[in-house]
Amino acid sequence: MPKLVDAYARKIDYLRISVTDRCNLRCVYCMPPQGIDLAESKNILRYEEILRTARIACANGVTKIRITGGEPLVRRGIVDFLKSLSATPGLVDLSLTTNGVLLKEYAAALKSAGLRRVNVSLDSLNAERFKKITRGDNLTQVQGGIEEAQRAGLTPVKINMVAIKGFNDGEIVEFAMLSKTKPYHVRFIEYMPFDTTEGWQRDKCISAKELKAMIETVEPLEPVLTTAGNAGPAKRFRFKDAPGEVGFISPVSEHFCGSCNRLRLTADGKLRLCLFSDTEIDLRAPLRDGSSDEAVANVILRAAFEKPEKHLINENFFKKCSRTMSLIGG
Repeated sequence: MPKLVDAYARKIDYLRISVTDRCNLRCVYCMPPQGIDLAESKNILRYEEILRTARIACANGVTKIRITGGEPLVRRGIVDFLKSLSATPGLVDLSLTTNGVLLKEYAAALKSAGLRRVNVSLDSLNAERFKKITRGDNLTQVQGGIEEAQRAGLTPVKINMVAIKGFNDGEIVEFAMLSKTKPYHVRFIEYMPFDTTEGWQRDKCISAKELKAMIETVEPLEPVLTTAGNAGPAKRFRFKDAPGEVGFISPVSEHFCGSCNRLRLTADGKLRLCLFSDTEIDLRAPLRDGSSDEAVANVILRAAFEKPEKHLINENFFKKCSRTMSLIGG
């Protein structure tokens, strides 16, 4: 079978798979307070369908898979699923993004199942602010989950903070300083345009350059040298002699579309070609209508080939995504 490559000669070797649109938090930039209209359970891909997709994708060049949601740990059977997924031939790196609420309970089992590492979404270290942004009172649970993930060896534990001007920007330095005493990789992510009731206001977006400057008013950062092809989208730094790292992901101010290597599979079986485009290709139908592995592979190959050259966030005619992040998969 041919390998995954797009029309711009980018090698596609990374698949992000959402296993559920359900979540136990209601973050303001992700969904409205009442939640969202959830997909009917019959429309959510079954684990065996996801495993088949992963097997076919890895046979065509995918080596890295990240499991997302919603919140993936709320789906029943997630540990057994991950154990099966980790055995997929050709899969080199299996990780998971979580809000951390259930992580303390699951960390050891996830590691035993073959998960390599976790990314924890955490936007405030202040209990009241955490409650305001997530509409949940779970900060202590999340912090305990991060510590347990580190003990279990789900490392490096990456902490993802979405920086929002006028809301949590006073915590930027405090987050960065976590990397001075712990081997955590703290990632600052620019506030992105998704369709929520809170709306997206560009002036709330703090650029990666601004974020780095804020941190360096306290202490300088040194660049972390990365192996070519293994760096990911983050620009990585560390404080001198620190055990952890500080990284900046800049999809708005300095896009990294030219090196994009990923496809996304939504929980309801749509291959999403770009995070900021509503173009999707249906994979659920061929997975369920008796199509051969070759036919399923051809759908994935077509999705890869049709990836857009870049997103259009900075264009005058850009339209926010019609799906919320919980529906797309983080």
